[in-house]
Amino acid sequence: MYAAATESLIKQAREIKEEELQRFCGRIFKLLHTKDVSGDTVDSLQRLNLIVSATKYAGNKEDVMPLCHHLLKSLESRLSDGQISRHALPILSKMSTVYPEILTDDQVNLVSRKLVDWLRYASMQQGASMSSGGFFSGPRTRQPAPLTEVDGVVTGDFFTVLCLGQSYTEDQWMNMYTFSMIKSWLLTYDTDGTTNTESDDRSEVDSSVMSMVSATSSSSRLLPPKERLREKCIVESVSIMDIICGEDPSYVYRAFPCIKALYGRLNGDLAYARALLPIAQFYLNHSEIAAVDSEAVFCQLFSHCPAEQFNEPMLAFEFVQFCLLNASVLQDRVANYRQSFPNILKFLAWNSSGLIAEFVELLPSLIASDTAIELLHTILDLPCLAAALDLQQRSACYQASDRTAWDQQGAKVAACLDAFRQPSYRGLFLYILRPEAGTGDTIDRLKMLHEILADMAESPRVVRCAQVVPVLLHVYFNTVTQKADEKMMNQLLLVLLERSSLLYNIKTFNVEVQKVFSTHLQALCKLHPPLIVDQSREILEFASSPANIYSKEDFYTHVVWVIGEYLSVSYDPRCTVELITSFFESLEAVLFEITQVRQSASPPSFSPRLITVLMTTLAKLATRSQDLIPRVSLCLSKMRTFARSAPVMTCYSEEDTEEIITRAHELINLLKLPNVAQFVLAPSAGGDGPRWHRDTNASLPQGMRAVSGLLHRHSSSLPT
Repeated sequence: MYAAATESLIKQAREIKEEELQRFCGRIFKLLHTKDVSGDTVDSLQRLNLIVSATKYAGNKEDVMPLCHHLLKSLESRLSDGQISRHALPILSKMSTVYPEILTDDQVNLVSRKLVDWLRYASMQQGASMSSGGFFSGPRTRQPAPLTEVDGVVTGDFFTVLCLGQSYTEDQWMNMYTFSMIKSWLLTYDTDGTTNTESDDRSEVDSSVMSMVSATSSSSRLLPPKERLREKCIVESVSIMDIICGEDPSYVYRAFPCIKALYGRLNGDLAYARALLPIAQFYLNHSEIAAVDSEAVFCQLFSHCPAEQFNEPMLAFEFVQFCLLNASVLQDRVANYRQSFPNILKFLAWNSSGLIAEFVELLPSLIASDTAIELLHTILDLPCLAAALDLQQRSACYQASDRTAWDQQGAKVAACLDAFRQPSYRGLFLYILRPEAGTGDTIDRLKMLHEILADMAESPRVVRCAQVVPVLLHVYFNTVTQKADEKMMNQLLLVLLERSSLLYNIKTFNVEVQKVFSTHLQALCKLHPPLIVDQSREILEFASSPANIYSKEDFYTHVVWVIGEYLSVSYDPRCTVELITSFFESLEAVLFEITQVRQSASPPSFSPRLITVLMTTLAKLATRSQDLIPRVSLCLSKMRTFARSAPVMTCYSEEDTEEIITRAHELINLLKLPNVAQFVLAPSAGGDGPRWHRDTNASLPQGMRAVSGLLHRHSSSLPT
């Protein structure tokens, strides 16, 4: 949080009106015209910098151009006050970022030369500092002392932002300001082809930056604040070198030895994990030109960073951004990118709410044909992964012998921690925490893992992770169905049937996942109707169990619907009368069991929709094997008794019971003309096309008119 005074200044900067800003810029313009530089000029430039930074506003191009050009003159003048340059440079950088065309090529080259001078030729001595001189003498100037690197060694070739001293000269301050903006400047005026800095200038920048890399990576372990400073400067330096090499590939050969040496020093040091990202970017962009093997870099990046630093939010964000930026290249050139999805998903499991948007975009790039099924299981097990990572963190912090510390975690967490350290469960946790794919799509003892982690199901982190799973599932299925072959389609259907009963028991999680399953079950069967025959044994086993109704009614209802829709010889010639009969008899038994009317029966816990779908599916199957029509008619004739029974009337509304009765009556009357019923209940595969409903010469409208007339003529035959 900012201090109150800082908050107030930022608020004022954000709320400034356009007219007020124009007057303020005019005032600065006049102040810069005066020969004497006052503190008011410096204060005004500081305030303008705050306004531009806080609002991303610099007015329109015509309004800011005069001020921009005058700031350029103040930078160009050798007599310019150092403080003016120090505060003018950031403003000029922000203006040029918003309006690159505001500067001519000559002006860009002028600024580039000034930046190079500040970056390369800053003085090597500390700035002059004043000493109090004691009680009886006035203040005196101390002799300048040499600057040192962060490890205490006297600075050698270049001044960099890491050089330490008691005070700094104006050109050293300009060096620091230049380093902070050089990346933005190069991106603005090099890569878009607007202009190019001269080759000598680039060489000077490259030399200075490589000196920075050498200085930052030469010392050993440092104090945490200095480590953080080193890490940030390494990231920035390598990124600048990457830009320079992208502009002029001849620098690749000069830069790579420095980058390789830097990687060698940082490899394995978790304190510099973030610095590996720009190094990996450099290898990704330039290793082919330099014929350098990059496999070890990406192995380190994808194997160790997520596994060991999944709980670092900034690293997580930057890591995912790196993957997003380079997704297509990583898929083509980095073999272990897709194989590392169990590791990459650890970032999401730990930082669910903060990274969901990024992973929605990233997930399609992780899908490969040989690991797609394992990825689906991993997405479904993401809440388990969040719980396991939590336990792993806690276990590392507390020794098993320190029962007091364990007990402070709460009884439920302590029990899970005990299980986490049990050798008998080690295999389960090793699998869920695996670093890469290829050890199997899932595990046999998944239900046991859910039971072990049951006490973690209410953990806020686990609950948040569970909420992102349905979103990822939609992305997964929408992507994989576009390129899945017949074999994968069959595998996906089996996973839906299996995992509908094998989900981590988190509040609302099962229901939400089953809704996603229902949606994509329909999509899969529509894309490949023979799935019903291919997996008839598994589907029949699932549909035959009334227990599935009570634990997953929505998904069960959709399974019944796809049976009625696609179990037809018009979709698959392998659909025999025997197969249709076996499905019919199983669903008939289920409907009979759940609609039994007993005095002691409790009210139904399933929806009327399930009853109507079961009735309709049975009628559809009967039209495809007409010997079954008398059986389904008898079954349907009992629906009025069921719907009017006391237990049902206490549970269903009047509209619900009428819906059941009406559907039963319509189906009974329709089945009296089997050929018409077959046509209406099971239209051909093209029956959902517009022509079937718009063209009066097509058979569907004629058939519907015939059925309508039939129902009107025989309305007196409806059973009571």
